[in-house]
Amino acid sequence: MLVYYEEFQFIDDAIKREKQLKNWHRQWKINLIESINPNWDNLWIPLDPETSSG
Repeated sequence: MLVYYEEFQFIDDAIKREKQLKNWHRQWKINLIESINPNWDNLWIPLDPETSSG
C-alpha cells in the first residue's frame, strides 16, 4: 500500500531525500504521512489507471 510519495525532477534529489527520511524517527515519518494523507488512503490507485479501472 502506498501512503506517501514525493516527486522529483532529478534522481540525485530523490536519493538525497530518501537518505534524509531514512534517518528520521518513526514518529516523524508518521507525522509526515498524516500531514498529507491523514486517513492513510492507498495512493497507488490514483497513480495507476489500470488498477483503478476494475
